[in-house]
Amino acid sequence: MTLTQEEAHRLFEYKDGVLYWRERPKASRKPKGDMEAGTASGHGYKKLVYQQQKYYTHQVIFLMQHGQIPEVVDHIDGNTANNKIENLRASTKSLNACNSKLASNSTSGHKGVVWSGACNKWIAKLQFQKRQIHLGVFEDFDLACLVADEARVLYHGEHANFER
Repeated sequence: MTLTQEEAHRLFEYKDGVLYWRERPKASRKPKGDMEAGTASGHGYKKLVYQQQKYYTHQVIFLMQHGQIPEVVDHIDGNTANNKIENLRASTKSLNACNSKLASNSTSGHKGVVWSGACNKWIAKLQFQKRQIHLGVFEDFDLACLVADEARVLYHGEHANFER
């Protein structure tokens, strides 16, 4: 059985980005209303189980507000702990990837710009809809960054993430 909006409102209460159980789970001794729903997962998300189905708390919050759970619920600011409804939006896997932060193993420190030792130049590129788009080869790092940023706005739109 899939969780419905009506059932979510019966089971949970949403307050300022946090989801609480309305009824105390049987195994808990905490008073009802004090029990935050979900347990931490390895990726900064909180998960819960209902009718033997797993849900992320941000999915349940989105369901309560919008009546459905989209393919992906994107955290606009990239902070997986910020489940305020104004920070959540419906997305796709592809668009959600556009909103990702700079990879921790980036050698340039700028999204979409890599150094090519083979030609001793900067390469600007981006990923969009599972395709790698080559934007050009540049001697100037700042120009490569500018081209990558402009392309990100063009292709990723509101999902473009410039955080370093």
